[in-house]
Amino acid sequence: MTNLKTVPAAMPQAFIDQILETDGCVVIEGLLPSATIDLVAAELGSYFQKAEFGEGRFFGYQTKRLGSILRKSPSACQFLAHPLILQTMQGLLGPYCERFQLNISQAISIHPGEPAQVLHRDDEMFPCEGFTGERMVNALWALDEFTTTNGGTQLVMGSHKWDRAREPEPHEVIQAEMKKGSVLIYRGSLIHAGGANNSSAPRPGLVFGYNLGWLRQAENQYLAYPPEIAKYLPPEVQNLIGYAVHRPNLGLFECEDPAEALQPRRPTRFGSRDYFTPEQEELLQQRLG
Repeated sequence: MTNLKTVPAAMPQAFIDQILETDGCVVIEGLLPSATIDLVAAELGSYFQKAEFGEGRFFGYQTKRLGSILRKSPSACQFLAHPLILQTMQGLLGPYCERFQLNISQAISIHPGEPAQVLHRDDEMFPCEGFTGERMVNALWALDEFTTTNGGTQLVMGSHKWDRAREPEPHEVIQAEMKKGSVLIYRGSLIHAGGANNSSAPRPGLVFGYNLGWLRQAENQYLAYPPEIAKYLPPEVQNLIGYAVHRPNLGLFECEDPAEALQPRRPTRFGSRDYFTPEQEELLQQRLG
């Protein structure tokens, strides 16, 4: 059995990228101050208290989940848009799209008595036959300590390179043990699952998932963060949510860049323009002669 690798925040990006290439997952410690972790946990705490348990074997009957995280915890923007996280996502997703985006924001509290989730790959929600690149990647933050007894995430290291028909043997499944404030980055193609909580306390975590900019987002970001809310978010977060064009011409609003929807009120006008990559512009010119 291979051990899950844990590295400090100061680890060179190239080393982190290599671990993700080989193992499909890595834990990074010390990316944010403990005070920030506590603040986000506190902001989400009241919502967890009011939330109901899930209904379904996959989401869990003893697990609480929250969406629209940035509305409930503005401080969580520091998790979502952390430079190291975004740099890592750029390395994994950037080669296959003009810009990657926020796929899902979800806080998950696994309560005592919840059995282990079924092993799965998250990218199965995107049936892109023949596509060999990574479709999505997750960053799971530990809002409290993750252990083998309280629901630490199950992982099958290296399974992102397996044939899709291969099922893991029991000895190939490990559990992520992480200190509070650590973040587990894992590929969407990696087999994993939430662990069983056999402890006496909930295990809270916060996941931000990122996917290719030309894919449908699992969480409807425009309902979660409509313009009247999104306009107050940092520009890099607005782009991640989807208030930006993905060339060629994906995500338009009134035939223009959706960022226009976040601007101060301006005279109503109707126009349009092309949004092509330089390569597409060149191809267009060639076809036009």
